[in-house]
Amino acid sequence: MACGLWDLLQLDTFWASRLPPSRKGTRWLNVLKTLVAYRLIDPGSEWRLHRHWFDHSAMGDLLGEDFAIAHSHTLYRCLDHLVEHKKALFTHLQDRWRILFDARFEILLYDLTSTYFECDPPESGKRKFGYSRDKRSDCVQVVIALIVTPDGFPLAYEVLAGNTLDQPTLTDARAKIEAQYGKAERIWVMDRGIPTEATLALMRAADPPVHYLVGTPKGRLTKLEKSFLNKPWAVVRDQVTVKLLDQDGELYVLARSAGRQDKERAMRRRRLKRLWKRLQELQRQDLSRDDLLLKLGAAKKDAGRAYGLVRIQVPAPNEPVTTTTFTFALNRKKLRQVRRREGRYLLRSNLASNDPVQLWTWYIQLTEVEQAFKELKGDLSIRPIYHQLDTRIEAHIFVAFLAYGLQVTLKARLRPLAPGLTPRSALEKFAAIQMVDVHLPTTDGRTLILSRYTEPEPDQRLLLDRLNLQLPAQPPPRITAALQASIH
Repeated sequence: MACGLWDLLQLDTFWASRLPPSRKGTRWLNVLKTLVAYRLIDPGSEWRLHRHWFDHSAMGDLLGEDFAIAHSHTLYRCLDHLVEHKKALFTHLQDRWRILFDARFEILLYDLTSTYFECDPPESGKRKFGYSRDKRSDCVQVVIALIVTPDGFPLAYEVLAGNTLDQPTLTDARAKIEAQYGKAERIWVMDRGIPTEATLALMRAADPPVHYLVGTPKGRLTKLEKSFLNKPWAVVRDQVTVKLLDQDGELYVLARSAGRQDKERAMRRRRLKRLWKRLQELQRQDLSRDDLLLKLGAAKKDAGRAYGLVRIQVPAPNEPVTTTTFTFALNRKKLRQVRRREGRYLLRSNLASNDPVQLWTWYIQLTEVEQAFKELKGDLSIRPIYHQLDTRIEAHIFVAFLAYGLQVTLKARLRPLAPGLTPRSALEKFAAIQMVDVHLPTTDGRTLILSRYTEPEPDQRLLLDRLNLQLPAQPPPRITAALQASIH
């Protein structure tokens, strides 16, 4: 399947001139194909590919190669030839996806994630400590900025230093996309933490204006709440309604989700209940003022935003901790305000559309970029990274994105042919087809070796037919040389 997806994207044609064989006859194209298939099917380190996976897979039979292409030094040297072709590769993939699936690239979903290293902090390079989306603040990391379409097709990505802030990245990403693909009309869809006010102003002032749709902090909702009161709600889907406000050359979309309201309300109640119980425990303990402040700091971190719903009075300096000097009470006015806003979120755009349903639909597609990160980190095991050199780190991520390109191609093929089946499910179904070697001794001391794959089960055969995949011919038999008897 991996080789079939590779051929569908015409990657042999793309890489033929860029990865010619070495003077010693190493076919780098087959080495790369092995790296990408391994990353797609059963991802792990290059060392594991060398020590285990290649010998336990049919990759050598499919490529007509022996174990030499899976030598660890060969795998690492192949990585050194790849990253310089990243820009050309994504242009090639965009053309193929447009031809194969009529893919559209007008709506761009932009987000960032991080991936970590389990190693000692380096003195230089992109591996830095920073805000970890993987909850691994103890590890150095790099940040990955990704641009995908609502169908999950990646348009570009960038590897940044691990301490890179989200806000400055958008301007560079937009410049690179426009340099590579031109200044066609596109809509940039982002989460609220990415653009700054200055960046949005530059996008509005561009000629032609660069369209954006971005989540907005709830603080802005306070300023606009009264302006929304007389606007009508429009039904997006069951339990979701939206309304539109045109103000100061921008459109604001207020969305209300019953499902999200239930989720936020349950989280807030759970945290508030835990905080209240902790405050009662602290009130009963014999603590100094300094110890109390330390424990309140820990409680605040655990409670998150629920901490602001409680008025807490602490003792003055040099004052003992008693039930009189340390008190707490619910801030009911703030609680009513929070309850009213639960399940609501605000979107902001400079699009000249008067359809809030359409704007909300585009924004909710941001889940696709989150799914891309999930597949890269889960299905394709992009983390943790074990390489030390920046060039090898970038090459590791490049191979992971190439494997993701195969996976998203498989997803697009499955969508009309086998709806409901994920790429990982399809790979797991085909993993049940095994290849075995049957050893038959002959009368003259030699051994006949028959390599045979097992016949597909009915559901596997159906999936093969749906995807128009043909299993290769059974390999021809091999025979070993006769052992020479020792004569004394």
